[in-house]
Amino acid sequence: MFDKALSYIKAILCCNCFGFINRRNPQRGTPAIYNSTLSQGLLLDSDFDDEDSFFNDEITNYSSGEDNEEQIRPKRSEDILDFRVENGMICRQFPVKETHKVVRTEDEDGNKMINEYVREYKIGSGSYGKVALYRSSVDGKHYAIKAFHKSHLMKLRVGPSETAMTDVLREVFIMKMLQHPNIVNLIEVIDDPESDNFYMVLEYVEDKWVCEASGRACALREETARRYLRDIVCGLMYLHAHNIVHGDIKPDNLLITRHGTVKIGDFSVSQACEDDNDMLRRSPGTPVFTAPECILGVTYSGKAADTWAVGVTLYCMILGEYPFLGDTLQDTYDRVRELVCFLFLFSVCFY
Repeated sequence: MFDKALSYIKAILCCNCFGFINRRNPQRGTPAIYNSTLSQGLLLDSDFDDEDSFFNDEITNYSSGEDNEEQIRPKRSEDILDFRVENGMICRQFPVKETHKVVRTEDEDGNKMINEYVREYKIGSGSYGKVALYRSSVDGKHYAIKAFHKSHLMKLRVGPSETAMTDVLREVFIMKMLQHPNIVNLIEVIDDPESDNFYMVLEYVEDKWVCEASGRACALREETARRYLRDIVCGLMYLHAHNIVHGDIKPDNLLITRHGTVKIGDFSVSQACEDDNDMLRRSPGTPVFTAPECILGVTYSGKAADTWAVGVTLYCMILGEYPFLGDTLQDTYDRVRELVCFLFLFSVCFY
């Protein structure tokens, strides 16, 4: 029935006119970026195991050409964030600690230390840097520390005029302004101008993700999924009320405390918007959680895209699998488009 409905849509061209159906690329050699396992591998790349060399030597350029469409461009996130800082628009009871001196030593047991923090073990790593568990020698608490090399971030292009360092600094700016029970808290930023190292000291959340495996056997009970969804929506409503678009809502970025509270983490691709103008162009989130309008390469509502990703996440929690996962990246995008076409036809025919 679905194939017949899709054929009918293509025949009457109702969705082609709106750009919902694109011509498929005959070359389908692009490997799928994400597999069917809801695991740590989706968030953290296991290739970065070396303590002293945790990034690839190859530099990737993601810059694109100039957009010929005439449109009113919203202010850059950095300009909006600067304005909020200058005007005291920070929603925190206590400010984030800023440290401009880094001292790398070892404790009496030979464990590596960064200032007061004693390294225990590596949690994971990604394209920008790595994350490790540290214990404070001052208060005895555990913290997750994200470590970066500034020189590496400055070389990675993520846009026509942006580098990976832009993304990291924007993440810091955004997290400095936020404090909510369902948001991972930024505790301290360590940035020594005489060092190439840059550190973000984050609240440590013990019980990992809302989904840690795939398949029906790993699906959550409806009561648990409902409780998790409530926390996710509360955190996202807080972000949207402060005109912050997360940009990468997915199970791997939703962490669970020992008390069962969900906290939204990883603001590395988040954006700040102004006066509810949340129209964005760049869509750097995870493909299988990407909203249909983001695939088309046009401007889209960032808040609406976040909401779509919450729906996909709920599907994953209840069924333990992805709704649109294809063999390749193009297949995944095609499945998302085809669902939109089907829903469009359904609404036209029955409403």
